[in-house]
Amino acid sequence: MNQTQTKDESLQPAGLSGARGLQSDTLIRIIPIALLIIVLVLLGVFVENFFTTRNILNILMQSSALGLMAMGMTAVLITGGIDLSIPAVMAFSAILGAMFMRAGGSPILGALIMVVVGALAGSINGVSVAYFKMIPFVVTLAMQAVATGASIWLTNQISISGIPPVYLDTVLAKVSGVGVPVIILAVFFIIVQVIMTRSVFGRWLYATGTNARAARVSGIPTARVLLFVYMFSGFMAGLAAIIMTARLSSAGAQMGPSGMVLDIVASSVLGGVSIYGGVGSALNAVVGAILITLISNSMNMMQISYYNTLVIKGFVIIIVVALDALRKR
Repeated sequence: MNQTQTKDESLQPAGLSGARGLQSDTLIRIIPIALLIIVLVLLGVFVENFFTTRNILNILMQSSALGLMAMGMTAVLITGGIDLSIPAVMAFSAILGAMFMRAGGSPILGALIMVVVGALAGSINGVSVAYFKMIPFVVTLAMQAVATGASIWLTNQISISGIPPVYLDTVLAKVSGVGVPVIILAVFFIIVQVIMTRSVFGRWLYATGTNARAARVSGIPTARVLLFVYMFSGFMAGLAAIIMTARLSSAGAQMGPSGMVLDIVASSVLGGVSIYGGVGSALNAVVGAILITLISNSMNMMQISYYNTLVIKGFVIIIVVALDALRKR
């Protein structure tokens, strides 16, 4: 029987399995774009005045913070890891920056504090995973607990208000009708996409996610790659904190609920990032973030409860991950 199977396999064209894999990968990449188009068409049909410039820009504005955090998560997922601490780190960074500004500090330094604190938290995750060989799920879950506990301790669960108007006006300003958060998202999307697809580090990133041991043997500094992606994930959380603080005109522990992790992961995997590592891009993250924002808005319009929305998003993630598992087979 084994001889027969071997003989049958030998009769197949040499590139057949490779062609099938290529077709499968292409299909996985097309699905998110197709799904986005389907959702847009449905909303355009059933929601009056959906395809207006104002509404599209509003959707992009709502997607901006999520898109930034999804890009950070995507970089981590490509290496085969996960970062559950992103929302909590975002909230903690926002609180420290907001407290500094409320005390009379410079808005510029306040924003800088947010991104530096986020990057430092990401660095702790990165060192733990890259050099102490700790499990990403456990490390980032612990960081989530630390950041959430610190946020509640600092604020006593009371939002930090009194943000300087100049900060709000600057972050929420519009340039030729386009909001600054949307511009920030677009700029970082271009930078991250180029780094991932056109640089040496990008090749290191995908090699580490595909087979870390083989990448290490090939001379790729996998530990530094892991450290950088977790630091980058924290940095993007800090960047999202700048936007969220301006949009809410305050900062608090409730900015980073545990349910937000679901949206971030969903944005990545729904956009086409593989949970198994080695596959993904900034484009996947941004497309996924827009999709999740549209789905959430649609659920709100249909008056579906927040908890039922979580159930739906959870099933979406399960389906997408199942498709990804089939692709790997």
